[in-house]
Amino acid sequence: MVDLELITKNMDVIGADGVHLGTVDAVEGDRIKLAKADSGSHPDHHHYISAGMVASVEQNKVRLSATGANAALMEEEKDGRAIHDDKN
Repeated sequence: MVDLELITKNMDVIGADGVHLGTVDAVEGDRIKLAKADSGSHPDHHHYISAGMVASVEQNKVRLSATGANAALMEEEKDGRAIHDDKN
């Protein structure tokens, strides 16, 4: 696992395919908190990505092991629920 202390605010989060997924707001526990502006249809709150998906930290980028599209499907709400659970 990558040292999470290397991840800092305002770093770009990109998928394995180079697609921009979001911007780091903070690291909270074992998850990366994305900036609210990168929360798609939920711009009023943050989404989270599991730090276990981080493949590397390069310059000002956090590269994930999943493609951008797949990583977006694995984003979570603050309480750990999948973001897709809110569409009921």
